[in-house]
Amino acid sequence: MRTVFNAAFAAFLLDQASKHLVLHVLNLAERGGIDVLPPLLNLRMAWNRGINFGLFSGNADATRWILIAAAMAIVAWVVWWMRSETRPLARVSAGLMIGGAIGNVIDRVVYGAVFDFINMSCCGIANPWSFNIADISIFAGAIGLIFFATDANRKAPRPD
Repeated sequence: MRTVFNAAFAAFLLDQASKHLVLHVLNLAERGGIDVLPPLLNLRMAWNRGINFGLFSGNADATRWILIAAAMAIVAWVVWWMRSETRPLARVSAGLMIGGAIGNVIDRVVYGAVFDFINMSCCGIANPWSFNIADISIFAGAIGLIFFATDANRKAPRPD
């Protein structure tokens, strides 16, 4: 479980440090946007009160607490699941997912919404959405769990 917690802590720390740097040091809230490598990489101020792409952001206060509870329930379930997992890459993946989820929960508790700031566009398509390091961690962790976690229900192939 040490691998899970180390990966979670690293993802959480990177997420929160990047948010602090961009929000408070670079003062993105006041500036609104910073072009880093336009159009590929830009920093754009966005508060997400819902889930991906702002879905379910209607009743902000109720949604906020429901999403916090859901994220913490998923974190608890992933920790419980990883108790029996032996593959190191699955444990790292779980840690990334946990750290990212907790990073976004902290945003919801402190700010009332998730702070998103990374905006990427390419090839003449202007992407209107932003994301953050926690979102990257959650996505990478989920993909990693799909590929690396042991499936206890899978049976070994029969030799023919």
